Amino acid sequence: MQDNKRIPVLLDTDIGSDIDDALCLAYLLEHPQCELLGITTVSGEPEKRAMLADAVCRAAGKTGIPIHCGCGDPLVINQRQTVAQQAEVLPKWDHRKDFPSDTAIDFLRETIHSRPGEITLLTIGPLTNIALLFKIDPEIPRLLKSLVMMAGVFTFPNEHVRYPVEWNVLLDPHAASIVYATRGLPNLSIGLDVTTKCELPAEVCRKKLTGGALDVVRDAAEVWFRQRPVITFHDPLAATAVFAPHLLEYEDGVVEIELKSDRLAGMTIWDPKAEEKRNRVALDVDSDGFFDEYFRIAAGK
Repeated sequence: MQDNKRIPVLLDTDIGSDIDDALCLAYLLEHPQCELLGITTVSGEPEKRAMLADAVCRAAGKTGIPIHCGCGDPLVINQRQTVAQQAEVLPKWDHRKDFPSDTAIDFLRETIHSRPGEITLLTIGPLTNIALLFKIDPEIPRLLKSLVMMAGVFTFPNEHVRYPVEWNVLLDPHAASIVYATRGLPNLSIGLDVTTKCELPAEVCRKKLTGGALDVVRDAAEVWFRQRPVITFHDPLAATAVFAPHLLEYEDGVVEIELKSDRLAGMTIWDPKAEEKRNRVALDVDSDGFFDEYFRIAAGK
């Protein structure tokens, strides 16, 4: 028997750069078990990212979801992701335009405190907002039900991944270090070594991305396809880990973030043999099962 209990979720995203953030949001908006409590944006041009998130929500018929802008810059290093390229599609789609700056952390604090032990925080961008949230309010980690992150790379080299640093961690390694070192917080990382097993070419995506929120995603995907003629479903896979965890295999251990080396800053150092088991990572995925799950939900099938 399927468990139809709704799961409260907060989404922290850098929607507008890689197209997978928008794909992830479309899945959450359509999932019958997802109670999407709000969306916060992070990385360069957070206001434009909020507008994009709102456009996707409106296309899905969801206009009441709170959306808040977060940090535009990393904690220490310079910003590598200065613009939200997919914002160029905004003139074609209805969206809200008046997003105040820097309201995300207060919103996250208030929402998590209002529902202690209930909320899953899903992060699919650099961890700047989350690190600041944990530092400003050290009580937050114990108030979360869980933290699920699209972040890191834990088994390499392999046929899918040959470089040991993942983009979300690379964009703000100091923030990632703070989050991974936090104790007493149930957390799961879906890394690049697993997400890269879930990839579809542009021509397939164009056929499948239709209806509701996926219409906006398909439009924004054309901006993405100028860079790469494929979509890797990094962030949607992290979302399915919340609602269909059986699709992945996991292991517990400790994750540390390399900060001393300029060349390898942001490398996720994975130790499954550590005595302390504060971090869980995904090791493998049923790719066919994932795509069945994703399109069944996101396309409303």
